[in-house]
Parts: sequence; C-alpha cells; structure tokens
Amino acid sequence: MKWQGRRSSANIEDRRGSPTRGLVGGGIGTIILAIVVLLMGGNPLEYLGNQSGQVETPYVATAEEQELAEFASVVLAETEDVWTELLRGELGKEYQYPNLVLYSGAVQSACGAADSSVGPFYCPGDQKVYLDLSFYTELKERFQAPGDFAMAYVIAHEIGHHVQHQMGIIDQVNSKRNRLSETEFNKLMVRMELQADYFAGVWAH
Repeated sequence: MKWQGRRSSANIEDRRGSPTRGLVGGGIGTIILAIVVLLMGGNPLEYLGNQSGQVETPYVATAEEQELAEFASVVLAETEDVWTELLRGELGKEYQYPNLVLYSGAVQSACGAADSSVGPFYCPGDQKVYLDLSFYTELKERFQAPGDFAMAYVIAHEIGHHVQHQMGIIDQVNSKRNRLSETEFNKLMVRMELQADYFAGVWAH
C-alpha cells in the first residue's frame, strides 16, 4: 500500500507513555508509604517526587513504531476525505472528524479504562478511536494478516463506527437493548459490526 507523501491528519492524539487513571498505582498506598518515609526520618516530598518522575518517564518510540504512527495518520486523513465527501453529497451532512488516540499498554476513554488486549476500539462517549500500535504485530503474527492494508482496514472499520454514531445508528441499536432478548440484541450487534466492515470497504473502494 503506497501511502508516503500523502496528507496526514491533524486529528491525532498521541498518549503513548502517558499515565492512565484507574490503571496506574498510587492513591492511599502512596500516602501510607510517604508517612513511613517521614517516620523513618526521610523526606516524603523527595519520595513523592520520585514516584511522579517514574510515571512521567518520556516515551521513546522505535523507528518502526513512529512510521506506523505516521501511516495511521495518513489513513485517518483518507477516511476524513471520503466521509466528508459522501456525507455532504449523499445526506447533506457535515462529517465531524474523530480523533485517533495512539496509546501504549493502557488508556482511559469516556467509555472507561482499557488495555491493549481489547484491540482497537471506538468510544461513542468521546467520539474517538483508540489504537495501540502493537496491534500491527498482533495482526501479522497472531492473525496471519501482515501488511499495511490490513492495519488500514482495521482503522477504517473503527471509523465506520464513528460514522454509525454520527448517523444515529449506534443510538438506535442501544435503545433496543432493554426491549430485546440477549440473543436478539447480540444479532443486532453483529449486524452493526458487519455494517462497520461495509463502511471500511467504502473507504477502500
């Protein structure tokens, strides 16, 4: 997939290396340890400063990972162009650009805390797509789907969920949660995933 030299999106939120609320230690345990340091004749402020420094260690990406970040930005830009044109031309709506959040290991979204084991996901609560770039390796090694296009398709699929949100489809499905059996509701969820796949295909076309 040829992508170098194409437009990059400005809607990238890079949280790689950032501390994650709910998934990072601290709180009452840190306070207790600071008290112990004080009782032992030490300086608790120095201890707390060291703790803060550990959390805020700058994240250093590999050259391969940085290239993946640039690639993701180009793919996001392409989805912006496609859905801006389609929604404006077919529905007379303005496409609202989502942010793509890059993270490493764990992240906090409006939908709650998550780690990389959940894979890429879209959160309707903040209208953002979340992606740990290590998923590229998982695609290649675990799912036997190497190459740029597979990763791009995953991003386009999650953007498809954003399109569903903007069109009101996600709200329509969620409104039926309490009116359907679990089996019937799960069928709707599967259909929504298939539609997001279709929307990814629209981008690819």
